[in-house]
Amino acid sequence: MEDNQQYTPQAGPKQTAPYAVASMVLGISSLVVSGLGITLVLGIIGLIFSNKGLAEMNANPGMYTGDGMLRAGKVTSIIGIVLSSIALVTIILIIVGLIVFAAAAGELNF
Repeated sequence: MEDNQQYTPQAGPKQTAPYAVASMVLGISSLVVSGLGITLVLGIIGLIFSNKGLAEMNANPGMYTGDGMLRAGKVTSIIGIVLSSIALVTIILIIVGLIVFAAAAGELNF
């Protein structure tokens, strides 16, 4: 037998893209616990994971599956971030409004 034969790797099952499951779980979690302080953190981490996974998948297109999970993780993370930001701004406005109202009523002395 000759040693100069070329080795051709056999096509095996594709791997799930890196961070695919994590980004989807974090994105869904950011929706489920919407309105709590941790929601923003979960959404941001999920968005980072989905972007990293999509970059890895684009770098090696035939190697991975799971682009649907990465895209779902990205979309749910973005929605979670938006809902969390709206909730945070609303809470801040309510607190500022209560302080202004209390100051106008003469109950607060600065």
